[in-house]
Amino acid sequence: MATDFPTITIVREGWSVTITEPNAASLDLGFPIISADSHITEPPNCYTDYIDPAFRDRAPHMVTDDKRGDMFMVEGMRPIAMGLVAAAGKPAEEITVEGVMFDELHRSGWDPKFRLADQARDGVSAEVIYPTVGMVICNHDDADFKRACFGAYNRWIADYCSEAPNQLLGAGQTALRSVEEGIADITAIKEAGLRGVMMPGQPGTEMDYDDPAWDPFWQAAIDLDLPLSFHILTTKGGGPQRGSRLNSFLGIIRGIQDIMGMLVFGGVFERFPTLKIVCVEADAGWVPHYMYRMDHAYKRHRNWLAPGIALSKLPSEYFAENIYVTFQDDWTAFRQANDMNWRRLMWANDFPHSDSTWPWSQSMLAEHAAGLTDEQRFAILSDNVAQLYNIDPATLS
Repeated sequence: MATDFPTITIVREGWSVTITEPNAASLDLGFPIISADSHITEPPNCYTDYIDPAFRDRAPHMVTDDKRGDMFMVEGMRPIAMGLVAAAGKPAEEITVEGVMFDELHRSGWDPKFRLADQARDGVSAEVIYPTVGMVICNHDDADFKRACFGAYNRWIADYCSEAPNQLLGAGQTALRSVEEGIADITAIKEAGLRGVMMPGQPGTEMDYDDPAWDPFWQAAIDLDLPLSFHILTTKGGGPQRGSRLNSFLGIIRGIQDIMGMLVFGGVFERFPTLKIVCVEADAGWVPHYMYRMDHAYKRHRNWLAPGIALSKLPSEYFAENIYVTFQDDWTAFRQANDMNWRRLMWANDFPHSDSTWPWSQSMLAEHAAGLTDEQRFAILSDNVAQLYNIDPATLS
């Protein structure tokens, strides 16, 4: 790995976790901590070796640039530099987009034999794993190319997670070129042993996700007991950047908020009250105000903004019941847990991305989660994600 840290000794007794590290607090929780959102680092051969042969000449691949370092090249898109892909644990002043080589990254990002040790270092016993390059490919304009890439990724991540299937829970991908194909894709994802599906921000069809034409797909997900996730950065941005690039960073959660609102106001949860949707890596402290704002819009303005819309419950009630939200170091989420459905809050360490709380999650959680009840702490750090993804704590070690 690129960064050296002080040696950490981990002692487990039952589910007790003690981490010895300078300036690090210790947690003794009595249950396994599960990350609801972590990532892999696609290796250079992820797509070239696993993609449909018809697309092999166009497969995403890695190149080396003398100045910009290693980069993934995806046809029709900007090169994806490696700097932020696995910057977990780096001091803020050392984080850079370019100039990083693949062999400098956390090896556990592509080698599962190293994964459990890295996560144990952070006190994490299991994790739901999302792609990295695959997030960017969600925004590709060519639905056929996108589906070929997602098929390759699904085959690769299934192999990766097979090393420890009870602890490494992969999320597959689908391009959704049609409703029927989407159903076939998520069925294959389930059969491959993957535990969820990361949806593209926009489907590969003219109709959007609130169109009733998608109803058979939602029902199929329910029948398969397969959670569907929408991750940040998988939706194309809106207008031009305004002001500092820091300002654009603050806006990355907007696209996923739009999807959640569309599903609620579009009556998707009205029609499918048991549908489970996960809003991933968009923080959670905004949820109480967003639910209020949805109710305000519906009660005050629906007659002129959306004539004919009819929901049997308030929008906030659908959000509270059907939408799960993941977050890392959003202390406002812990502070405002009682203002939302904390049974739908799921903590994550986002390893190995630049936003990750690894390897100091223990210290952070000791502070941020201090105001929770024991029941809330168990739910948010472990049980909510375990229940959603059918994780048996007895299988974790």
